[in-house]
Amino acid sequence: MPGRKLIILLGPTAVGKTDYSISLAEQYGSPVISCDSRQLYRQMSIGTAVPSAQQLERVRHYFIQDHDVREPYTAGMYELDAIALINKLFEQGHEVLVMSGGSGFYIDAVCNGLDDFPPADPDLRARLTKRWHEEGVEALRLELKILDPESYRAIDIANGQRVVRALEVCMMTGRPFSSFKTNSRKKRDFTIEKIGLSRPRPELYERIDRRAEQMLRGGLVEEVRGLLPYRNLPALQTVGYKEIFDFIDGKTSLEQALTLIQRNTRRYAKRQMTWWARDPEIKWMEM
Repeated sequence: MPGRKLIILLGPTAVGKTDYSISLAEQYGSPVISCDSRQLYRQMSIGTAVPSAQQLERVRHYFIQDHDVREPYTAGMYELDAIALINKLFEQGHEVLVMSGGSGFYIDAVCNGLDDFPPADPDLRARLTKRWHEEGVEALRLELKILDPESYRAIDIANGQRVVRALEVCMMTGRPFSSFKTNSRKKRDFTIEKIGLSRPRPELYERIDRRAEQMLRGGLVEEVRGLLPYRNLPALQTVGYKEIFDFIDGKTSLEQALTLIQRNTRRYAKRQMTWWARDPEIKWMEM
C-alpha cells in the first residue's frame, strides 16, 4: 500500500543501533522489529547484548528472546515470520515501522526474499562436518575461498556450520553459494529505506572492547556455563560464547578469552561492513 514504509537500521556490532532504533521508533510510534539472529534466543542475553529492561520498557520489541536455543531457526523462517508481522502491524494502522539489526542475511531475507536453496545432502554434510571437527574450520575456509570468494568475504567464516553449508551447496550444485542470493527479488507491499550507522574505526573498536569487558562483568561466564549442554548447537557457534567455552575447558585464561572476544568481534564488524558495501541502497550516517 502507498505510504507504508519499513525503515531498517543496520550497521556493525556495537555501533549504537539499539539506542538509535528506540529513539526513531518513539518518533514514529512504532515498535522495534529486531533483525538479529542471536538476540532472538532467550538463553543468550549477555553475550548478544540484548536491549536492557529499561530499553524494552520504552518500546515494544519483537524477535527478542522469544525462541529457545534448542529450536533450529533459519533466515528462511525469519523471512516468513517477519513479513507476516510487518503486514499485521501495517494493517493495525502503522504507517512507518522500524527494524534494527546486524544480521545481513536476515535483512536480505526481508528486503529481497531468499532463493530456494537446494535441500541438504546428509552424506556430504556429514563428511564436511567431520572434517571441520578433525581439521578445524581453517581447512574448509580455504576451500570456500577458492570455490566462492564472495561468500568467503561476506559470511562469518569463523562459524564452522555456515562454512560447511556454503561448501556443501558449492559442491552439490557447481554454483557458488553466493549466487543463490542474487536472483529475482521478491516484491513487497511496502517501501523499504535502509539506513546504515557507522563510526570511525578507532571509536567503533573502542566501543567493542569496552562492551566485551562489560559482558564479563555482567556475568557472561555464568551464562555460558549454563549453556554447556548445548555448546554444539549452531546458535552457540558465536563470538563471545566460543571463547568462553575454551576458557571453561581450561584452554585459555579469562584474560586471554577477553582478548580473543575483542579481536574476533572486531573481525566480525569488518565482515559486516564488507557484506553491506555491496548494497548501493543503504544511506550511511556517521554517529
